Amino acid sequence: MCNHTHPAGATNEVVPGGFGRGFEAKAGQYITIVDLHGEQAGDFVALSLADLDEVLSPTHTRRTNRSIYFRKGDCLISSENRPMFEVVEDTVGIHDANVPACDPTRYAVDFGVPGHRNCLENMYEPLKRYGIDILQVPEPFNFFQNGPVSEDGKMGVTDPISRAGDYLVLKALMDVACALSPCPQDIIPGNGLVVTDMRYVVTDSAPTAHDLEAFKCR
Repeated sequence: MCNHTHPAGATNEVVPGGFGRGFEAKAGQYITIVDLHGEQAGDFVALSLADLDEVLSPTHTRRTNRSIYFRKGDCLISSENRPMFEVVEDTVGIHDANVPACDPTRYAVDFGVPGHRNCLENMYEPLKRYGIDILQVPEPFNFFQNGPVSEDGKMGVTDPISRAGDYLVLKALMDVACALSPCPQDIIPGNGLVVTDMRYVVTDSAPTAHDLEAFKCR
């Protein structure tokens, strides 16, 4: 049983596995994303509220950081080449910035499962209230997804190494609208073949050790 209390005033929601939720954060606020059960990848996108055409960009982040990976202290960069988030804490250290969001054609064409839930539509649903088209949903960061790249340049997707309660803390550096989709992939490795819930929490100050323990509660 969990007896921890969450910070007062925090925006806090458990996102059901295979579905999506949207939320906003102001510059200076902190976003904590928790893998509640372990081995769950979460697609994440963000748009600047000041200019919806400025979006979180894995491509610009890779170029700025000169790496396909990011680590604590790095910034995640926008399509306008501006820092959008700072990586404050990261208990996993392995995330993917190469693979696009799964979409309806991925399941219909590649797996023969039309109508399967997918990250693109999961993230579009909460973002469409800002007046964007589904084709304007940016390429995601796939938090906790394990996408190793071999020495010969080949990409793979295997199950995440995250365990129950692992988390990532980002500091927003501009006002943003975000969407998170605990990926519904249950056909090939990527989520341990079991789709589970994730939590996001938005706080005005950096979460304390007590807060982080509370965020892990299912």
